[in-house]
Order: sequence, then structure tokens, then C-alpha cells
Amino acid sequence: MPLTHQRPDLSDIEGFWTRPVEERAAAFAWLRDHDPVAFYAEPDFGYLAPGPGFYAVTRLDDVVTASRTPQVFTSGAGATSVVDQPPEFREFFGSMINLDDPRHARLRRIVSRGFTPRRLGMLVEDVERAATRIVDDVIDRGECDAVTEISAVLPLTIVCDLMGIPESQHRFVFDRTNVILGAQDPEYRTEGTDVVTALLTAGGELSALMTDLGAVRRRNPTDDLTSALVTAELDGERLTPEELASFFILLVVAGNETTRNGISWGLQLLTENPDQRAVWLADVDGITPTAVDEIVRLASPVIYMRRTLAEPAVLGETPLEAGAKVALFYWAANRDPAHFPDPDRFDVRRSPNPHVGFGGPGPHFCLGAHLARREMSVMFRELLTRIPDIAVTGEPRRLQSMFINGIKHLPVSFTPGGSR
Repeated sequence: MPLTHQRPDLSDIEGFWTRPVEERAAAFAWLRDHDPVAFYAEPDFGYLAPGPGFYAVTRLDDVVTASRTPQVFTSGAGATSVVDQPPEFREFFGSMINLDDPRHARLRRIVSRGFTPRRLGMLVEDVERAATRIVDDVIDRGECDAVTEISAVLPLTIVCDLMGIPESQHRFVFDRTNVILGAQDPEYRTEGTDVVTALLTAGGELSALMTDLGAVRRRNPTDDLTSALVTAELDGERLTPEELASFFILLVVAGNETTRNGISWGLQLLTENPDQRAVWLADVDGITPTAVDEIVRLASPVIYMRRTLAEPAVLGETPLEAGAKVALFYWAANRDPAHFPDPDRFDVRRSPNPHVGFGGPGPHFCLGAHLARREMSVMFRELLTRIPDIAVTGEPRRLQSMFINGIKHLPVSFTPGGSR
């Protein structure tokens, strides 16, 4: 029976989450219309024991309501998995996104001291140089894997340079990040290694890298973000080495994933919608801001975030008990026809565009949203002005994940030498 006519099974990782994107959209449309706060059994990942179940929230209004009431819809029990994770997982792989106030607010305020207007201003030139170099490296070949050679390279380079990670370590960081983002996908695990071992090993190695660098920067500060973070104080408090390491993992994973998958899905959308490519090409500078937000809306690189109820509440018309788990499905909310006319259409001029692709409003809105928009804007300007006919030539190889709407590989071709 088509997914448009039945209740989809969101807990079926190898079934539902590997189906075509169009079927996923139809399934979430059914849920928004018929069961907008739907209860599900928890998926069996094979390494975590499923709990009592979770509610899938698919309407934008309900996602926004939950996001704006963090004292009720809490994050401390885990935000990145509907199945409860061991505490060491949450500490390694979530940092601030797995915390509630007051600890969340304290950590975010200290970290924000490192993101000064001066430092962010310096990043603009860094992003432009990196994007130019990326296109330089592929422009004469006429084809490449857009993920591994374009979209993944930019955010990884920027985050590593920002933190002061030497270029010799970039590949190390890239490989460990892939394991953390794609633990459910066999491509990113060493053969014979179980998921728990793969995750904890990757997290431990990234943590050790940042702990060592942090110790060096405490003794000899430089102008990088690591130095700013280890010296930042708030009411006499500084980040502990463990907090610095977990924030680095969050930054390198979250800072990689949104830009990487946004650029990749953007190239797919431009290939599927040549009329929108023509609109964008006709006014690259003018259209880029709305086009980037439209890509983030349709891509929704983070599919959901989990919240756990601190007290009974009602969401939509559904009563929820204290302790209930809810998954805020940004991917579904970003296609809610109550807020997005013709929601499945790619419209580079869409405005207004109240998407939640960077999370809902409230204290957990993405700290790096401005940087992600900047990186995507610069990369698409570089691509559209230098290799404007770049197009996808095969099916995207998608990440097997309920949490990340990722593309692992994306073949593209273009006129060698571009427009020069």
C-alpha cells in the first residue's frame, strides 16, 4: 500500500528511512493531517535497549511551541536519540545540546565569548579563500564527487582552521566525524567493529586531540578559537578540559553536517529544478540569501531533535505525560503547508521562510547558524559564477540514518575550465 495511504513506521531504520525522499514527504504529510503527535515504539539499533516509546511531532506550530518552552520540553536526558544513550555518549556527542539551564546557559555564555564580531569578520575572508581553492582543485577535471571534494571540504577546513587544528590533522578529523555522523551506516564503520566501540573510539580520539591542543594553548595562546575558549571567563569560571573537548566535537560534527549536506542537497535541487537555477544565475548576489534558506528548509540536515517532558503538557490536542519523549521532526515541520505554500516546491525566492532547519526558536537555536549560512552562500556564489553548469549525474548515495539527512556521495559534472 502506498505510504500516502497508511501510517508510516518511523522506527523502521532500514525500511522507512531508506525510501525515496518523495515517499518520506508523503508519509509525513499523512502524519501532519491524521496524527500530528503520533506515538511510536522506539527503534532497535542493536546496541541500545529500546525504551517505552516516543511521540513524533510533525506540525510547525507544535515544534515551535515545544522549542519555546525548554523548561517543560527538556534536553538533559538526551537530544540526539529517541533511544536513551549512556551518559558518556551524551557528554561526548552533544555538549550543550544535551544540557538544560542553568548549566546550558553557563556553557553557552562562555563559548559565546569566543565568537566575537572581530573573529567572525575574519572568517569571511577565510571562507572565500577556502571556497576558491576548492573550485580551483576540481575545475579542470569536469567531474568530481561533490560531497568528498566540495561540500565536505569547506566546513571541515573552516572549523579546523578556526580551532587551530593543523592541516595534517584535517583528514583525521574528517574520518572521525563521519563515524559519529554515520554510525548506523556500514560505510563509516571499520569492518568487524560494533557501533558502540566505533562511536566511543572516534569520540575519544577527537577528545584527546582537543585536550592536547587546549593544554598547549593555555600555556601559549594564539589568535585561534581554542585559545579564546580556554582563556574565556564568566564569573571566574572557565571551560574545563572535558567541556572544551565535548564542545569541539559538537562544533566539528554540527558545523560540518549542516553546511556539508546543505551544499550537497542544494546541488541536487538545482539539477532537478533548472528554472530555479536560471533565476538564481540571473541575480546571484540578490537571490543567494533566500536560496540558501530555501535549501536549508528542504534539506533539513538535522531531521529531528528529542525533548523529554519535565511535567505533563498538551501539544496540539495530544496530552503528554511527565517523562514522555518527543521527537521534533524539523524535516516534516519545514514542509507544513499551513506555513509554506506549495511546500515541496523549491523556490529560491521564497519569502517569508519561517523554517526550523537550524532548530526551533529558543535557547537551543543553532549557535553556528550565521556561519553555516555564510559558508553556503560563499560556496554557491563560487560554484554558480565559475562552473554554472554543474549538475548531478547519478543518484545521491544517502546516509542510512534517522537523525541526519545526509548524502555520502554525489557525482557531478560540468564544463572543464568553467566560465574562465
